[in-house]
Amino acid sequence: MIEPMYKYYFLVPQGDYLRFLMRLRQLGVLHVKGNGGGLPSDLQDRLEAQNRLQQVLDLLAKREVQPRDWTEELPEDGLELMKRYEDWNDKVDDREQEMEQLDKQLEQWRPWGDFSGKTLDELADTGLYIHFFSCPAKRWKPGWTAEYPIAFVAEENGQAHFIYLSREAEPPELPFADAWPRPAQGTREMREQRRRLEDEKAAWNDRIDQLAAHGIPAMQAALYRLQDHLQFREVVHHSREEADGHLMLLEGFVPDSRRQDLEAFLHDAKVLFLRDRPKPKDNPPVLLRNSGFSRLFEPIGELFSLPDYSEMDLTPYFAPFFMMFFGFCLGDAGYGLVMVLGATIYRRWARESYQPILRLLQWLGLATVIFGALTGTFFGLNLVENPIPGLEAARNFMLDSNQAFQLALVLGMVQILFGLVLKAVNQARQYGWMHGIAPVGWMILLLSLLDIGLLKQLDPVSTYTAWGGVALIVLFSDPGTSLPGRVGKGLWELYGITGFFGDLLSYIRLFALGISSAILGYVVNNIAWQINQGVPYVGPVLFVLFLLVGHGANLLIASLGAFVHPMRLTFVEFYKNAGFKGGGRKYDPLRKHGTET
Repeated sequence: MIEPMYKYYFLVPQGDYLRFLMRLRQLGVLHVKGNGGGLPSDLQDRLEAQNRLQQVLDLLAKREVQPRDWTEELPEDGLELMKRYEDWNDKVDDREQEMEQLDKQLEQWRPWGDFSGKTLDELADTGLYIHFFSCPAKRWKPGWTAEYPIAFVAEENGQAHFIYLSREAEPPELPFADAWPRPAQGTREMREQRRRLEDEKAAWNDRIDQLAAHGIPAMQAALYRLQDHLQFREVVHHSREEADGHLMLLEGFVPDSRRQDLEAFLHDAKVLFLRDRPKPKDNPPVLLRNSGFSRLFEPIGELFSLPDYSEMDLTPYFAPFFMMFFGFCLGDAGYGLVMVLGATIYRRWARESYQPILRLLQWLGLATVIFGALTGTFFGLNLVENPIPGLEAARNFMLDSNQAFQLALVLGMVQILFGLVLKAVNQARQYGWMHGIAPVGWMILLLSLLDIGLLKQLDPVSTYTAWGGVALIVLFSDPGTSLPGRVGKGLWELYGITGFFGDLLSYIRLFALGISSAILGYVVNNIAWQINQGVPYVGPVLFVLFLLVGHGANLLIASLGAFVHPMRLTFVEFYKNAGFKGGGRKYDPLRKHGTET
């Protein structure tokens, strides 16, 4: 759910204003309303430095640093550390670019083998010059070596490469071959230069690793200071002067759960304030407050967008579907057990920040166990066709491929209809009860068509209800306009019925991904068994290793698809039918950064 917000106005004497903001920041509850204007240039510079520092921290956090003795003495200032990283990283990039150029040159001169530019210079000092030539291999004639002072070197990629010895510094004109300009250095020097660049790159990377090992806390502290200063200056920038500059006016939003804390502080500070319910034009920030289970899915919803403050938070409503869809797509009870057990064991020593992710993984693994048992798949074994002794009775509860296909469509229809229910409730709550009638009409029409399709005949009741649904759609798609406008808008909306059938067919992906995961698991088992039977002595060992590697890879690949495709069904099919608008701003109160909101 979206926590209700209150809008506050503060009038503070200009002389007390900065002290008031400092105490307000310590409280950490007020989301300041901006005035829509741009930031001054100095704040833009600080914002750029903040973004650079955050980017550097993200890059350093990804480095895998091995313990070692460091020789570089690091400064204590986080911004100076950031500049050092940028300088050292530029040097690494420069070395990489030079190495790429050398690689291209080495590849270009590789057919002529290993030669030294120094030797070429020494020969030139004696008046003997070596020129490089190539021609199509089919034109090369071995007799040329007797006719000209040339030596064949190599044939590669349809080209014959040779050298020409001459007393002239300029290469001669040969009608059957093309001359190559002499390289600035030989391949021997190129390789030596590349090794030197590789060593320099490793040295600069070693310094960056030292930053990752010891400089992150200082840079994180600098980032927090930048964020605090920037946010504080932004608040001052968004404040308005009143009464000829004697008073400062500040507007902001506070969640209902923190309202009493704020007002207790205001009464103690003797600050004049006004409180009001925000209006849609105020664009209040969004703070989600969901139960333990639904809260785990909030980061998934935020990947698309936060809901608008005036609409419904769909997180509690898509969470169970997302969990089911993940289990359906992965669809192997064995893989689900691995996820549940792995997440449960790792939770014992994982950091607190990882706990929500691991709890989500437990729920998704549980759904995978349920749907894997329902479709009879366990580590690629088909339990419907090959039941485990003692579990034959469980086959009565398992689904074959046709039933699994039908279940995917049923789940899709349920989610689409549920989305329409939410749309009706949400629009009635936002705009009035008449705006919730059209989604009800769509539900009636779709259920009637479904009934007609299942019965394979035009049942009178279903026919009447279908026309009733059409009437509701035509008359109430846009209740705020005149009757002709309603009818025109409603007839246009009726054309969207093709979209519903397209949305429904999208849910077939649940069945398809579950089948593909099961097939890949079966292939892994089959190949592993052939290895066990066909390889003497070490066959059983290779059998186990292949099972571990094969099923591990299948689990990773299938889990990615099982996460992405339910997310697509949620953001496209479900959100669209639920009338989700989105675009909400995240609640970000004035506070000391590095602390929880």
